[in-house]
Amino acid sequence: MEGVKYKRVLLKLSGEALAGDNKTGVYAEVIGKICDEIKKVVEMGVQVGIVVGGGNFWRGRYGHQMERTTSDYMGMLATSMNGLALQDTLEARGIKTRLQTAIEMRQIAEPYIKRKAIKHLENGRVVIFACGTGNPYFTTDTAAALRAAEIDAEVILLAKTIDGVYSADPKLDPSAVKYDKISYIDILNRDLKVMDSTATSLCRDNNIPLRVFGIAQPENIVRIIRGENIGTVVE
Repeated sequence: MEGVKYKRVLLKLSGEALAGDNKTGVYAEVIGKICDEIKKVVEMGVQVGIVVGGGNFWRGRYGHQMERTTSDYMGMLATSMNGLALQDTLEARGIKTRLQTAIEMRQIAEPYIKRKAIKHLENGRVVIFACGTGNPYFTTDTAAALRAAEIDAEVILLAKTIDGVYSADPKLDPSAVKYDKISYIDILNRDLKVMDSTATSLCRDNNIPLRVFGIAQPENIVRIIRGENIGTVVE
């Protein structure tokens, strides 16, 4: 474990991160590059949990004329497809993996059980958490904060399409300023769209540090594990 800053991490991947420039579906080249970096992290002796989103297949706003809980459950099922894609890609690289879902679907995944998840991590397996929290009205950001707290992750690695936390959306405001470090309370007070407010509060209340970084360069995952100052630290 020499040269490694963290022993157990929770990586949050959005569905869009797996789609690449295609914006929808799963792009094999993109997911392959991400899994290459996860493999390096595992081989460094780091325990890795992953919470995956489903926005490349379904987002709640798509179902604006649909009953909210139905739309949310559709989004949870979308995350299970991404979880399967990640599992298959990692195992093709020789990395032992377990997919756990908050909604039971025993033919394709284990139901989420905290003690089982921790045992898998201790045995060197990557654990992918899908289906969010299993409840409507909660995002996969909240699921990431919850799972990180449950498995005692030392940090949440929040992969984004931008390279950190900014004072405004840098895609819309060229004058937006990037923060190297910021507090959870400042994110809430300034209404910065890093995570939803429930996830942000959960991280703050449980003292879980957050590292926000750009997934366009998947090698950032390894660089953060080695202690490099990449992206923005939220504490």
